[in-house]
Amino acid sequence: MIDLRSDTVTLPSPAMHAAIAEAELGDDVYGEDPTVNRLEALAAQKVGHEAALLVPSGTMGNLIALLTHGTRGQRVIAGSECHIYHYEAGGASALGGLVYHLVPNLPDGRLDPTALQAALDWYDDPHHAPPGVLCLENTHNRCGGAVLPVDYLAHVHALAHAHDVPLHLDGARIFNAAVALNVDVTALTQHVDTLLFCLSKGLAAPVGSLLAGPQAFIDRARRVRKMLGGGMRQAGIIAAAGIVALNEMVDRLAEDHAHAQLLARELATIPGINLDPVRVQSNIIIFKLTSSRYTPAQFVAALREQGVLLGTMGGPLVRAVTHYGISGDDVQAALAAVRAVLAA
Repeated sequence: MIDLRSDTVTLPSPAMHAAIAEAELGDDVYGEDPTVNRLEALAAQKVGHEAALLVPSGTMGNLIALLTHGTRGQRVIAGSECHIYHYEAGGASALGGLVYHLVPNLPDGRLDPTALQAALDWYDDPHHAPPGVLCLENTHNRCGGAVLPVDYLAHVHALAHAHDVPLHLDGARIFNAAVALNVDVTALTQHVDTLLFCLSKGLAAPVGSLLAGPQAFIDRARRVRKMLGGGMRQAGIIAAAGIVALNEMVDRLAEDHAHAQLLARELATIPGINLDPVRVQSNIIIFKLTSSRYTPAQFVAALREQGVLLGTMGGPLVRAVTHYGISGDDVQAALAAVRAVLAA
């Protein structure tokens, strides 16, 4: 199978297998796993923040951030298309008593500026829930892997601070954003108070994410991680692969982006598909299926029979994601399968 459903399906590299086998271990809940400690120090240094915390998943990392920043009855201001709202099971409300306040996302992943200003312009009125945290996403999954540029992050950060609201970044694919913009990742991460990034997507580690921010914030977040059941014991098994991911797998993300560009350009020429390849900035391609012969579910099922896996995104939308383990030949084979299915 050529699996283009997500970059979460990546398998660990040979160097990761070797690092896992040789990892020096201890009990991380006691702070005694040396490999975890090395990973957290490396992650903080890479993104230019004071400290970092290893968590099992991006969903848990974002939830820990929201519960650490906010208190019950406060608002989580976030984009209408954000992962935190759509794909994280409402955890901030269910477990933290926080209220989601959705601001419309523009097609490029930015937040509608008028609606954002209105969301932040809070007055001390007992009828209203006060803002607890503002969230951005970079790259933006449901906006087709859109990349938020440095100047936009700086602008929103300043706006949030003018209203005494912390800015949290769901940076699950923040290294994809940095590679797409050809900047060091710290050019982006310096403009947020806290961020979450994943090791298990484009960086190809088998599991794990990092939450980064000020030391005092991470100290509080560590307690929340324990409360949520995210305290792991000999977690160096996970951290060893994460160290390889950060040291060896960032630069190769450019290959995934090139494959996505190739895939998008060719998909755009196929009758039955509506796609503007110019909008593809990283490793995610979302296109509209316009063929009347298939529903998206039928189209995806037909491609599975041809050995290609894609995902649906609701309505007429279909998603493809390039990643470690997908070659140029795989892209060409996937294109041939799409052409065959739509011409059948």
